Amino acid sequence: MTQIELIPDIDHCIETVAKQRYAEIVRRLFTSGENNAELFEVGRILKNFLETADFKKLRVESERHLAEGKRVKLVLREDREVQEYHLQVSP
Repeated sequence: MTQIELIPDIDHCIETVAKQRYAEIVRRLFTSGENNAELFEVGRILKNFLETADFKKLRVESERHLAEGKRVKLVLREDREVQEYHLQVSP
């Protein structure tokens, strides 16, 4: 099972953080020239998340908690091609 954590803040929503992480992975894969299967897998999962997630809903929920001064973390998991994600909120 692969797990990815995305931590938004008041200036960067979950979608932006996911796009930045995906761009970083793509850059690393192309510039390193290495065949890193784990890095490729994380990139594939992020790409799928970016194409399918309801970012409007995630933004509303996460920004509400962030505005209250809470910490928000989105945990994205994939196991056997089944992708799931949920928000974790802490004080």
